[in-house]
Amino acid sequence: MLLLGRLLPLCLLSLYGCMCQDHDDHPPAMFLAGPLTNNGEPSKEADPFDCSHPIPPGSWQYFESLQSRGVTHFKVPLSWAHLLPTGRSSQPQQAVVACYQTLLKQLLDAGLQPLVVLHGSTVPEVLRSRYGGWESKELKEMFQQYAEFVFREFGQMSDSWVTLSILDELRDAELQNALDAHSSVYRRYHQLFPLSTQPVTITHACLFQKYTDFLAVKIQYDCTNGKNLAEELQNVLVFFSSVIRDTFLSELFPNGFQWATSSESFKVEGGWLEGGKGETIWDRFGHENKVFDNQTADLACDSYHKVDYDVYLLRGLHVNTYQFSISWARIFPSGFNDSHSKKGALYYDKLIDALIESGIQPVVTLYHWDLPQALQDKGGWTSAFIVEVFKDYADFCFSRFGDKVKTWNTFSSPWVVSHAGYGTGEHPPGVKDYVEASYQATHNMLKAHAEAWHVYNDKYRKTQGGEVGIALNSDWVEPMDPSRPEDIAAADCYLQFMLGWFAHPIFVNGDYPATLKTQIEQKINKCPLSVPARLPVFTPEERQRIKGTADFFGLNHYTSRLVSHSDGGCTPGPQGVGDFQAHVDPSWPSTASDWIYSAPWGLRRLLNYISTEYLTVTKVPIRITGNGMPTDYSGDTLNDTQRVQYMNSYINEALKAIFEDGVHLQRFTVQSLMDGFEGQQGYSQRFGLHHVNFEDPNRSRTPKQSAYFYAQVIKQNGFGSNKVPVFRGEKIQLSRRPTALSPSEVPSKSKVVWEKFSHQSNFQRKMYHYGTFPQGFSWGVSSSAYQIEGAWNTDGKGPSIWDTFTQKPGSIPANANGDVACDSYNRLEEDLYMLRALKVKSYRFSLSWSRIFPDGQRASLNQKGVDYYNRLIDGLLGYNITPMVILYHWDLPQDLQNLGGWDNVDMINIFNEYCDFCFATFGDRVKFWMTFNEPHTIAWSGYGLGKIPPNVKNPGVAPYRVAHNLIKAHATVYHTYDDKYRKTQGGLVSIALNADWVEPEDVNVPHEVVAADRALQFQLGWFAHPIFKTGDYPDAMKWQVGNKSELQDLPETRLPSFTEEEKNSIKGTADMFCVNHYTTKIVGHVAAWLSPPSYESDRDMTETEEPNSPTTAIDGQRAVAWGLRRLLNWIKEEYGDPDIYMTENGVATDNNVDDTDRVFYYKTYIDEALKAHNLDGVKVKGYIAMSLMDSFEWLSGYTVNFGLHYVNFEDPNRPRTPKCSAFYYHKILKDNGFPLPDEEKVLHGEFPEAFNWSTSSSAYQIEGGWRADGKGLSIWDLFSHTPEKTYDGHNGDIGCDSYNKIDEDVEVLKKLKVTHYRFSVSWPRVLPDGTNNHINEAGLNYYQRLLDALEAANIQPQLTLYHWDLPLALQKVGGWENETIVQRFRDYADVLFSRLGNRVKFWITLNEPWIVANLGYGYGSFAPGIVGKQYIATHNLIKAHAEAWHLYNDKYRATQGGLISITINSEWAEPRNPHKQEDVDAANRFMQFFIGWFAHPIFNGDYPKVMKTIIRQRSLAAGLPESRLPEFTPEEIKRIKGTHDFFGLNFYFAVLAFGYTPGDLQDYDSDRAVATMPDRTWLDTGSDWLKMTPFGLRKILKFIKDEYGNPPIYITENGVSERGAVDLNDVHRTYFYENYINQALKAVVLDGVDLRGYTAWSLMDNIEWAAGYSERFGLFFVNRSDPALPRIPKSSASRYTTIINCNGFPDPALGPHECLNLESAAVPVLPPNMVEFLGLKLTPHDAEVGLYVIFAFLLVAALGMIFVVYQLLKTRKNSKAALAETVKLERM
Repeated sequence: MLLLGRLLPLCLLSLYGCMCQDHDDHPPAMFLAGPLTNNGEPSKEADPFDCSHPIPPGSWQYFESLQSRGVTHFKVPLSWAHLLPTGRSSQPQQAVVACYQTLLKQLLDAGLQPLVVLHGSTVPEVLRSRYGGWESKELKEMFQQYAEFVFREFGQMSDSWVTLSILDELRDAELQNALDAHSSVYRRYHQLFPLSTQPVTITHACLFQKYTDFLAVKIQYDCTNGKNLAEELQNVLVFFSSVIRDTFLSELFPNGFQWATSSESFKVEGGWLEGGKGETIWDRFGHENKVFDNQTADLACDSYHKVDYDVYLLRGLHVNTYQFSISWARIFPSGFNDSHSKKGALYYDKLIDALIESGIQPVVTLYHWDLPQALQDKGGWTSAFIVEVFKDYADFCFSRFGDKVKTWNTFSSPWVVSHAGYGTGEHPPGVKDYVEASYQATHNMLKAHAEAWHVYNDKYRKTQGGEVGIALNSDWVEPMDPSRPEDIAAADCYLQFMLGWFAHPIFVNGDYPATLKTQIEQKINKCPLSVPARLPVFTPEERQRIKGTADFFGLNHYTSRLVSHSDGGCTPGPQGVGDFQAHVDPSWPSTASDWIYSAPWGLRRLLNYISTEYLTVTKVPIRITGNGMPTDYSGDTLNDTQRVQYMNSYINEALKAIFEDGVHLQRFTVQSLMDGFEGQQGYSQRFGLHHVNFEDPNRSRTPKQSAYFYAQVIKQNGFGSNKVPVFRGEKIQLSRRPTALSPSEVPSKSKVVWEKFSHQSNFQRKMYHYGTFPQGFSWGVSSSAYQIEGAWNTDGKGPSIWDTFTQKPGSIPANANGDVACDSYNRLEEDLYMLRALKVKSYRFSLSWSRIFPDGQRASLNQKGVDYYNRLIDGLLGYNITPMVILYHWDLPQDLQNLGGWDNVDMINIFNEYCDFCFATFGDRVKFWMTFNEPHTIAWSGYGLGKIPPNVKNPGVAPYRVAHNLIKAHATVYHTYDDKYRKTQGGLVSIALNADWVEPEDVNVPHEVVAADRALQFQLGWFAHPIFKTGDYPDAMKWQVGNKSELQDLPETRLPSFTEEEKNSIKGTADMFCVNHYTTKIVGHVAAWLSPPSYESDRDMTETEEPNSPTTAIDGQRAVAWGLRRLLNWIKEEYGDPDIYMTENGVATDNNVDDTDRVFYYKTYIDEALKAHNLDGVKVKGYIAMSLMDSFEWLSGYTVNFGLHYVNFEDPNRPRTPKCSAFYYHKILKDNGFPLPDEEKVLHGEFPEAFNWSTSSSAYQIEGGWRADGKGLSIWDLFSHTPEKTYDGHNGDIGCDSYNKIDEDVEVLKKLKVTHYRFSVSWPRVLPDGTNNHINEAGLNYYQRLLDALEAANIQPQLTLYHWDLPLALQKVGGWENETIVQRFRDYADVLFSRLGNRVKFWITLNEPWIVANLGYGYGSFAPGIVGKQYIATHNLIKAHAEAWHLYNDKYRATQGGLISITINSEWAEPRNPHKQEDVDAANRFMQFFIGWFAHPIFNGDYPKVMKTIIRQRSLAAGLPESRLPEFTPEEIKRIKGTHDFFGLNFYFAVLAFGYTPGDLQDYDSDRAVATMPDRTWLDTGSDWLKMTPFGLRKILKFIKDEYGNPPIYITENGVSERGAVDLNDVHRTYFYENYINQALKAVVLDGVDLRGYTAWSLMDNIEWAAGYSERFGLFFVNRSDPALPRIPKSSASRYTTIINCNGFPDPALGPHECLNLESAAVPVLPPNMVEFLGLKLTPHDAEVGLYVIFAFLLVAALGMIFVVYQLLKTRKNSKAALAETVKLERM
């Protein structure tokens, strides 16, 4: 056994009654009597003497009698309460001091030594009322002051001291603080008396030797029982030897100690087939159903997709090191270095980078049991070749990751591999050979380890500077009977067979231990006929190469054993060969594993053993690389108190090894980070600090209590009283804005915001902005006291109005309340964990007024409430998180509401007194204050509508009065801070106002704009206008309420007035603008009712939801992201460009941790804030997400949730689980916004020479001439003439009339500068009945003329044989359901090959057969409108394609020399949640059911395996005799495979895919079981189904390259639509082509895709099938209002021409490229040409201008005519006058 160190020097007894035995021959001991009691009698039951009375008479004689009977010491308990009645050492009760001095002197005079007890455990009431109990650190400091006082007064009068006694009633933090207090007092005593040998102790079992001079033991001894006292004392000593062994050491680990947790690849990663990963032996083992409950590691924790999730947990834990293993098969799928998987290496790159970015050092284990199966198939660790293979693998890892990874474990627990994998066969590879294989495996692992070490040492150490070691596992063992030499030898043998087997060669001499070799040799001699073991032999060179190959000693330790000698005979295995038997002590606590029992002391002994056995020569440090215990998978898995106890004890034993024994231990690693796949036990045993829900596809992770415990140990760096730093928040420089702002006009000048933004197109509004916020931007999260704290009546808290309201039945759904809520009052560390994990810069929370002042008034101060907020604030600052404190968040103390609440003007001063206290108490650390949160809600909802407490319903008057008081209260508090605290504290004060954005119903109608402005003034301006502008309400409010009041015949306005003095006091009382925002409303003007008076009707407006935005879990609160940018701009314009903090923004969702809606919400809303900052110059300084976690959501209770973390309110522990949005929000914080991703960056460069540039059309969509020249009917002719099949009954009868406009079509092609033109032939135009019985020469002639024109224009044709317009005659006999169509299609193709093939060199057999099959024969939404027959139709389509290909290949290729293939359309699918295997699988399944449905048979042979498997299984499960998916015969597979010369791809958009559980419906969608949705940031188009996703093109091109052997690819369709009013300046289409084509260039240049051509869809607007002419894809607009159907270029045509002319994207950094200089006549981009006006084609705007001009001319002309007439009349009148005058004169 290990030495006990310093044993008990003395044993202390408390005796009552006589001493009846002689003690001369007994061990030295104190023999103790006492204490005196207040009644003078020595009695256990009486109160001890406390000097509150005189010393009892005769006490000196009593003391003398005790001394004469052998008593050596007398117990003297001191009374803290009587000595220091005020609690202060400066104010002692001198009479009590003198009394105790007299008592001590009497004892000394009588020959007795006083044993002075400083204190019991009960806290004096005067201190308890001030500081609380022993849980308070302040009380600990007061006790230290008290002890120092006692030592000064009585220190020279006693040689023995007890600090504290009777501690059994203390628990947890109370006990720890008491022990810490004892330690401090002990140290202080020996500082005061450095030469003293006087002992100081504490009477409690949980003590530690370092701060204990003797052990106080209380026993009762009956003098009459005849037992020997010496024997009794010896039994006590034996008992307390174990007490000393288990003594808890309250000390700190050395600075720089490494705290780690761990995981192992096969236990957590999942993704067993992702990225080309190879099969491992554990994959095979699980798939062979050799694991508990047939479980596998296929998905495990899904860590392969959850790097961000796992690192999030690590940040929460606050570890500085993370140990994980690399999956050999993920790096080298076959195990050999010629099978490198790039994706596997990228996964580990991502993990390592994420760790380092979070300040966590990666520790990498190269091998943790998961050997590639391909290597095991060659013998695995028993074959010599594996040494070199492992060396190559290690070499790759060092070279790839070594610049970032500085600590490597070659192997982890290799003994388990040898023992369980190759010995007992319990683990894979399941080899049961303990005679030879097990030893050979060890032999090869040791050599492999050494080779890896030498590779690092020789090639990498100098440049990388890392370390390489090995992690060995070992139990500790004790001899079953320490007195039996054979048991001692057996214990040593156990260790040599386990630990020494590996450690001795590496750390001692390069060879196996002598004990091991000797034991095996003896067994061989003893058992010649059945040798139980064959130990390989190292050569001298091998020994030399192995010796010393470790830079540290890694230790995995979990349990201990008792070992006895036992003859093992000839039985193979360690116990048989080693002649020992292992046992466990039945007193050791068991775990969920029958292997692990808790014996913490074994760790300390093992560490000492390793230090002496292996590290005396090779002096390297020890690192604990694994320690933990499993719990069961059922029951209360989160409240894992057993694990907490295990960790507490084992970590403390490690501390003792360092502190007491001098062991060089550098790291402690807790196994494991989270629950995982535990080998043979599957998921039935849980080692994790975090619970993983393996029933949830999200594999959500939830911290257990052990995680919080471990985080605390790390925070303290052990168990000592780590001095808590004194935190002081940094002062914030106040940049004051001008306060002299003029009052708002009606409407305000801020209406420019509507003028600027409301005319934006949807394209402009939704365009995503990439960029970042400035450095120092404040990212945070929020909560509020009532919503999270709980503890509604705990520790003296008073009731609030919300307590009163919610406790009334029926107030809240399900009668929910905030009595417990998230229990944050008791779970502060859990909240800090989340904040650490998020890595936010700030945390916005509110103070509970009634927790600090229970009745709302200063006199009722509750210190415990203050203590809680002190702990919270200090905890935040300890992790560099800025506290942002709201002084009032709706939870008014009920006692104040009883006085009238905020309707009482006295509340102004009461609130100021409360705030003054908060500033004085917390302001040294809090620098960001908000007086009120959403005062609008308080006033209107609380006192107007009466919906929330205090539930006053007085809508016409009370809201205005309450708001009046709130504003004045805010201003008063602001001035209190400004006058008393700002200079010394340097903080900021503001108010958090809430505001929706409002959009006018019609921005072009002035009174609607006025109504919208009025809405903002009534909501935001109500409070902001007085505070930020004039000190008074906005004129819009005063005007409205005043007029309404007058019309209501009231004597005065219902809106109170501020005095001039109040106005001056109010204006400018905010240092920044804090705004809470959630949604946008549409507002219209209305004349509201006058009666009854109401704030609501005062506004004269209607309010509705914005109808085009997503709904949320709260009615009326849609997610309208673009409103935020406009609101921020309005605040900038209205309030003088202040600094703005978004202090609340979030969305309500359901309880799902996979909260995609919240991710989209933050993605869009924060981007709008970024636009406001970067594009509009708004001074956005911070953003606060609402909220940290799910909480009590006011009137909604717990029915909706805003949290980034899910809280299980059904669990009393209130476990917190991060949602997807938490990880996403952290990423935004980390990136400080949305930096431009690589995939969005423009690549400058050119496509390959001879790249094909094309545009496209199809026969039915453009030709028209539906009955011309003998053309037969098609299925689309019938479908479009069937009512309600196409939009507004549109049809292709005329189309674009291309049948008659070849020249016009070719002319626009020439203008585009395309090299190719893709078009289709109308099958019924050439073969009217679908057969070659009659060829319509007129129809063929049309195509020949088209080819002539193309040839003349030097444009190459790309001809599609079939673009959906099947001859109706063929459909009448079944169409694509009838197998005869295969031959019909072949015949049709033969006609075209023979007649047109000499001029056509590029053939496409079928266009988008997925559409034909699924929409035409599956959903029935396209012609021919058949439902549920898509699999049959597909089967025939594929065979028809193959026959046409073979026909061309066999009959025409040699002479015509063309290419022929098929065009397949597909969307690209991204997993909705890329961190979730289920969604990744759904995306993969989507692709196989889409593109793979057709491409797989043609390029790879047969349908995709996943399709065949799923459809067959579902068909059989439904009772069908066979799969609904037809099967190809082997001959058909052979004939179909390879029928391609290129891959024709039509691509438009991507989707987000996620799985769902289908019902019993037997159809394509249920088979696929994939739902899709768009990302909200993707730009809209003219088609509901089409979102702009340029990235998808590059990804699908790369997919085709990887999936189908890198074939030549031609993009045969790609384009975008618009609908509604025509705008030839189609910026969205220009954007589309620029970005999609650039992604195609990236595929070529960066991904090596063999892309040969690009085709824009479409040449011109045409009939878009069932959508008719409502959706337009064309580069050229076809004016259907003109019978001539002119083709008019859009601006996108010019941009496409430029791209073609440049063959890509020239780099602007190189200067203007000549390719950008198009001939002016190339593509004349005309202004919009929409209406005919006086014979001219003009845009509506130009026509309107022309009309006004003509009207003006007419008006001028009319006025001119009037003037002329007037002048003529005037002249005539004057002439007449003159004539009359002349006549008059003549007469005279």
